[in-house]
Amino acid sequence: MLLKPKLKPLVGLDIGSSAIKIVQLRETRTGYVLERLGVRQLEPELIVDGSVMDAGPIVETIKGLAADCKLKTKDVALAVSGHSVIVKRVKLSPMSEDELEEMIKWEAAQYIPFDINEVNLDFAILDGQAGDEAQGEMNVALVAVKKDKLASYTSLVTDAGLRPIVVDVDAFALENMYSVNYDASANEVVALINIGASVINMNILVGGTFGFTRDISIGGNRYTETIQKELNVSYAAAEAAKRGQQNREADVTAVDSIVATVNNEVAMEVSRSLDYFRTTTMHDHVHRLVLSGGGAKVKGLLDALAERCQVPLELANPFKQIEIDQKAVNADTLRESGIQAAVAVGLGIRRVGDR
Repeated sequence: MLLKPKLKPLVGLDIGSSAIKIVQLRETRTGYVLERLGVRQLEPELIVDGSVMDAGPIVETIKGLAADCKLKTKDVALAVSGHSVIVKRVKLSPMSEDELEEMIKWEAAQYIPFDINEVNLDFAILDGQAGDEAQGEMNVALVAVKKDKLASYTSLVTDAGLRPIVVDVDAFALENMYSVNYDASANEVVALINIGASVINMNILVGGTFGFTRDISIGGNRYTETIQKELNVSYAAAEAAKRGQQNREADVTAVDSIVATVNNEVAMEVSRSLDYFRTTTMHDHVHRLVLSGGGAKVKGLLDALAERCQVPLELANPFKQIEIDQKAVNADTLRESGIQAAVAVGLGIRRVGDR
């Protein structure tokens, strides 16, 4: 019997607009072990709406974080999201993967609102839902990323002395994280919601498989910017106030009122996305919301989401079923920043040669 070759591991590198996260996992016969975890904050305005404004400081941050983590490999998986990334679930006539490879460009032109020559395309044939085979259809996840967006992010990695091997989408990385930590029942509909600094990534899973995804252009920065504008305080004071840290520049009562207003705005956008999913699919019930990202820790947000969406929710644990190497992983970093690492964990599961 021939043994299946073990795929080479990759480092999960999540380049967010407010922080860089690194996760390195080791695969074992029973699951995964966390060997490296690192988080470093970025200065504001280096990445705005997913666009790189000043590459130099970002590159230096990645270099410093990689050195701190003492990575065992330079090969990384990274992810992109935002308005330059389009993900569609489409139904096509049954065909082989080779046939789809040949005609994907022409199929994609119907669904992608960009010049097809300005994007990189990829696809994955998904497991069918009930009735698809009888209707002579197959489900395909279609992904398009603008070439300039892809180039700017891969350049950050190469300039930092690392090698970008796999580029994923934030929403799919969340799905990977969920799949290794949680059991999905066949009929369960779960909305994974990652609240980052500038964008909320949503991936709704049906029976553990991608059913709908959307990136919402609002995140943790909205709180900071609104506090800064309404109270006329510095960015640093506004950021501290958002995190619940008292300071002389920001009145606590005024901050709480602003945070509550933005919480309602975030909850409304999430609720609208859930409603759109329900009205455009045959699934009229979402069973759970699973939240991750630094923004999920904002005071009062969970209550606002629960009230608006009327769906049970919980905070994700990206390391729920992952063994922790206690000697190599800083306990404080894990405790304080673990929920920010959901995308990086999903990327750390990727391997050279997988799809």
